[in-house]
Amino acid sequence: MARKYPPHDVKDLSLAPAGKKKIEWAERSMPVLRLIRERFEKEKPLQGLRMAACLHVTTETANLMRTLKAGGAQVALCASNPLSTQDDTAASIVVDYGIPTFAIKGEDSKTYYRHIDAVLDTRPRVTMDDGADLVNVLHGARNDLLPNIIGGMEETTTGVIRLRAMAANGVLSYPIIAVNDAMTKHFFDNRYGTGQSTMDAILRATNILIAGSRVVVCGYGYCGRGTASRAEGMGARVIVTEVDPVRALEAVLDGYDVMPIAQAAKIGDIFITVTGNTSVIRAEHFVNMKNGAIVCNSGHFNVELDLQGLAKISKTRRELRPFVEEYILRNGKSIIVLAEGRLVNLSAAEGHPASVMDMSFANQALCAEYMLQNADTLEPTVYGVPEKIDKEIARLKLKSMGIKCDTLTKEQQIYLSSYDMGT
Repeated sequence: MARKYPPHDVKDLSLAPAGKKKIEWAERSMPVLRLIRERFEKEKPLQGLRMAACLHVTTETANLMRTLKAGGAQVALCASNPLSTQDDTAASIVVDYGIPTFAIKGEDSKTYYRHIDAVLDTRPRVTMDDGADLVNVLHGARNDLLPNIIGGMEETTTGVIRLRAMAANGVLSYPIIAVNDAMTKHFFDNRYGTGQSTMDAILRATNILIAGSRVVVCGYGYCGRGTASRAEGMGARVIVTEVDPVRALEAVLDGYDVMPIAQAAKIGDIFITVTGNTSVIRAEHFVNMKNGAIVCNSGHFNVELDLQGLAKISKTRRELRPFVEEYILRNGKSIIVLAEGRLVNLSAAEGHPASVMDMSFANQALCAEYMLQNADTLEPTVYGVPEKIDKEIARLKLKSMGIKCDTLTKEQQIYLSSYDMGT
């Protein structure tokens, strides 16, 4: 009798054994999520909760799905980016963990949105998003499902920006927790995770020498800070471009050159966008770049690079290596674009290290529990992660590392809560 699997659309179920090994390897570096999963297994705080998750389908995400299922949730998963799926991982999530999964690396736009529809067909009550595409579809073509939704979570900066815009315009229909804004997420995931995985992806795709090169980092938020730091650590001369004068000043005081992208375009060797905005590098910048300049994006959407504008000023285009495309401009210069301008760290590499995603996904799991318990009291807007959850995750992470920190004495607690104790 043939084995029955949950609904799915993945590349090849026979890849599952390789995916399971990778999921187990990642789990070794995710002790906080493991502790939460063990509690969820006993308490079942999400019992019967239907959840739709639109996330990068990676080994770390697989361990989050395992945790939600252990808590009793009925979760369905689709990809939040056409190039970020790990096909063997997707197969294992279906075969070994019985979770409906709809994700194929390199899927076209039509398939991408068909997969979002597939998870929404489960009529979820809670959403878990990375980039807010799931939420956008819910508020558009699938708005008939909105009365079922009690709340959601958002993983990344770009998604939070979109959701806050929706809330400000009064069109957001249910409460969403900005997991991205948790201190145990953006301080570590955005900075250390993005920094390391971005440089890892550039090296895997190109095998170039970073030392001595001029690396231009567009955007100096937490992702930009991490990327600049890791590039500098590998011997690069880092240039930062920014639109926020406070962040630009911070970059200067951190030791980096700061200048407009129009100026940086002429001298950079490698360009990395991490702004969350559109058309950061445009045709007028591409045309002034050095011959052989390498351009990539580590922000959520590929709109940070104006690839249509690049195509218009190019005469030929060809693939040199996996995830490496060469555009020959009409002026004869060669411009190298990595991973079709999509998230390079998840397209050309494996994304953030599991030990960092451990905290990010611990936030997701605990916020799912919090949302189920508190949805009735929340308004349809964007909320921060409760401080209690944030600090508990940091405490568990330190504990897993064998590190202890101080606690306030009773005298210190009284002092901090008083106003009449002077010198």
